[in-house]
Amino acid sequence: MIKSYKELIVWQKSIDFVIEIYRLTKQFPKEEIYGLASQIRRASVSIPSNIAEGFSRKHRREYSQFIRMAFASGAEVETQMIISKKLGYATVSTSQKADNLLVEIMKMLNSLNSSLVAKL
Repeated sequence: MIKSYKELIVWQKSIDFVIEIYRLTKQFPKEEIYGLASQIRRASVSIPSNIAEGFSRKHRREYSQFIRMAFASGAEVETQMIISKKLGYATVSTSQKADNLLVEIMKMLNSLNSSLVAKL
C-alpha cells in the first residue's frame, strides 16, 4: 500500500517534468520572464502539487477532484507550449523531452482518476 504521494510514479514524473519546464523556459526571451515563462512554470508546478494535495485528502471523491485539476493544469501547459513553439521560444527538438513526459503524465492521471472513480 502506498503511504505517501512521493511513492506515486505519476508524482515523481511530474517533478521531473517541472524541472524540464524550468530548463526549457530559462531559454525564453527575458521579456517573457513574467509572461509566458511564468505561466508555464506555475501550471507545471500545479501538476505535482495537486497530486500531493489530493493524496492527502480523506475521501476518494476529493482525491479524484485534485487529480482532475492536475490533468487540467497539464492541458494548460500543453496549450502554453504550443504557443511558445509558434512564437519561436521553443522548438520541437528542445521541447521533446517535456512533451513526452507530459503525454505520459496525462495518461497516468487519466488512469489514476479512472481507478478512483471506479471505487466510489
